[in-house]
Amino acid sequence: MKKFILIIISTLAVLCACSQQDQCRTVSILGDSYSTFEGYIPEGNAIWYSAAPNGDNDVVRVEDTWWHLMCASGKFKLLQNDSYSGSTICNTGYGACDATYCSFITRMKRLVEAGEAPDILFIFGATNDSWANSPIGSLQYSDWTTEDLFSCLPACCYMLDYLKESLPETRIVFVINTELKDEIVSGIMEACDHYDVSSVLLKDIDKLSGHPSVLGMQQICNQLVEFVK
Repeated sequence: MKKFILIIISTLAVLCACSQQDQCRTVSILGDSYSTFEGYIPEGNAIWYSAAPNGDNDVVRVEDTWWHLMCASGKFKLLQNDSYSGSTICNTGYGACDATYCSFITRMKRLVEAGEAPDILFIFGATNDSWANSPIGSLQYSDWTTEDLFSCLPACCYMLDYLKESLPETRIVFVINTELKDEIVSGIMEACDHYDVSSVLLKDIDKLSGHPSVLGMQQICNQLVEFVK
């Protein structure tokens, strides 16, 4: 745990400080590859973005990530970014493997226990649940079993229930990617309504190799900043 906290402190120290003139809101992220950058997430978490190009994607600077762009506005300060490339919300990963070690519902507890509660928590996930063909399941608001948590929608409800209970003063925003399975999108939005969690459905995001490009990152930033005004 101490190692995790030191990583967060050392990597976030380079981010832009909040403007003294504007109200500054603190932000944490629970995400997947779309929110990674080498050296800015906990050690051991898989990355997708780095200074070396990944496929034909042109994001090779941390300054071009959606979350760094938000911080550069001077109105947001990043507390934690626990993102893990390829991670699913539920415990079923690619090839039907047991992905409990990196799932959102595992890492959410580490994020809550590692630092102060943010003003805003962005959950940017479910992309891999859709891409990996993880079991979707049905919305379930209580009495989860271990088996239930290997399906996307029950795991999503479990996650929102835990985070609402653990971070009562935090505004939780579920960021939903484009081009996901309709059943997953509608289920997440219904679960968010049930738990009084904000949900934002992204639109028209430019992508290269299936991931936001420099333009796509700016589009995500713009849509989220507008949403949380």
